[in-house]
Amino acid sequence: MNHDTESLIEHAHPAGLAELPEWAEFARAAKAARIDPSRLAVINAAGIELDTSGQYASPEMAEAAEALLSARDFEGWRRRLLEGDIVNPTEDRAAWHTVLRAPALLPEVAAERQRLIEFIQTADTERRWRNIVHIGIGGSDWGVRLAVAAFGYAGTWRRIHFAANIDGHAIQGAMSGFDPHDTLIVMASKSFTTAETLENGRRAREWLEAAGVAEPCKQMVAITARPDVAKEWGIPENHIFKLWDWVGGRFSLWSAVSLTTALAVSADVIAGMQAGAAAMDKHFAEAPIHENAAVQMALCGVVNRSVLGYGSLNIAPYDFRLANLVPYIQQLEMESLGKSVDIAGNPVDVPTGPAVWGMPGTDAQHTFFQWLHQGSDGAPVDFIICAQADHGWPKHHRILLANCLAQRQALIQGKSYNEALRECLDAGMPQEKAEWLARHRVYGGGRPSNLIVLPRLSPYTLGALLALYEHKVFVQGVIWGINPFDQWGVEYGKVLAQGLTGQLAGTEACSPGHDASTAYWVDRLKGPCTDI
Repeated sequence: MNHDTESLIEHAHPAGLAELPEWAEFARAAKAARIDPSRLAVINAAGIELDTSGQYASPEMAEAAEALLSARDFEGWRRRLLEGDIVNPTEDRAAWHTVLRAPALLPEVAAERQRLIEFIQTADTERRWRNIVHIGIGGSDWGVRLAVAAFGYAGTWRRIHFAANIDGHAIQGAMSGFDPHDTLIVMASKSFTTAETLENGRRAREWLEAAGVAEPCKQMVAITARPDVAKEWGIPENHIFKLWDWVGGRFSLWSAVSLTTALAVSADVIAGMQAGAAAMDKHFAEAPIHENAAVQMALCGVVNRSVLGYGSLNIAPYDFRLANLVPYIQQLEMESLGKSVDIAGNPVDVPTGPAVWGMPGTDAQHTFFQWLHQGSDGAPVDFIICAQADHGWPKHHRILLANCLAQRQALIQGKSYNEALRECLDAGMPQEKAEWLARHRVYGGGRPSNLIVLPRLSPYTLGALLALYEHKVFVQGVIWGINPFDQWGVEYGKVLAQGLTGQLAGTEACSPGHDASTAYWVDRLKGPCTDI
């Protein structure tokens, strides 16, 4: 642990959140606040409009929020983030993904971007690689899927398949239907030790060899922070693109991991997304607290989770092309905020990190909106729409927008028993039946939501949207006093899996440390699966 990290731990959060008087005042003000249907609160940030009118708010709460942010040294943490200082103390690292999209690039970042552009230009000029198999998992996968789906939904001249899961069906399906002689394999792994990625990469290399490709590794690319390991694995040096230790996996979309995106939907898409994200970075760095979109979203999220007790957050993009936005934000939020100890290693004394889930509207309305409106728990919702469509059927878009606005209005305003009773009576029902049925038609209302409006779905607006969520998550981490840039929670299972793999293959004895159920199933399942 270096001196900077020790200082960060010692001075950043001297007390638990619940012990701070500023938190007590903020929580008191939040509990006293309400969702006011007459209130309008819209912030313009990097061309995106954020409407928080559907959230708990009051002047007292806004004042208490600024005091809380000051007590948590928000400005200091923001400066450290944006200047590339250590903000990930458990790994002694910066989290400097913002520099990957900054207008003035670091020399090493600029050089690597130029290499990538030249690689793409050569491939496009020569019309090489009709097919691409992208192999990566988590942050090395979701962002690429999102961008390709958003801007290649109507098809591109290259066909893209993804293999993330270790399930053999994933890599088998990814290679199916492709000509091995005209396929590029892209392997994205920061450490180049990710079990799923390496095992799927081996199957892809064997597939190329079996097809008679003379030098299969020349049809493979690696994106990694460990170029030496990728080279040892067999990838040619000129096919290895660099990541940096200070780029977390779930922020790697802004790096060479987007090679597949550029080959699928053009390098201009990547440049546009970087420009939009850089604009949101500028807004986050400069906008005052009450006009700072990421800060206000974060405060709403903290109120909903830690004061009101909502256990989850629903993401409802009313745009078919943004289906993959849900798992992208799910990983960003849950891997970052799924923590129960603070930076000093002490138990966190308020609820943190909600579960994140959802699907695009209007499919979502026919799936789980009943629960959102009338379920006993409910969840805050982030509605996301594009003011303009990119298709030629304006009626479709009007209906889509109307559905989004209507669902949000129902969450905000609700419907009282008397209103429901009047509807039933006006429909000609007998009094007794109307009184009974009206109870089933009550909407509680007062359920929190945001509305995020993009002028249209473009690389610029998508980049700005993703950066908005990144900064929101960062601010929540500051308030809760947790490190949003590590993910130790998944590591223990990975270690256990290594031993279990050998035990299931019969090459290692079953561990005496297993619980009864695990020991039973190791014995039941070992042996029949053999390598092909």
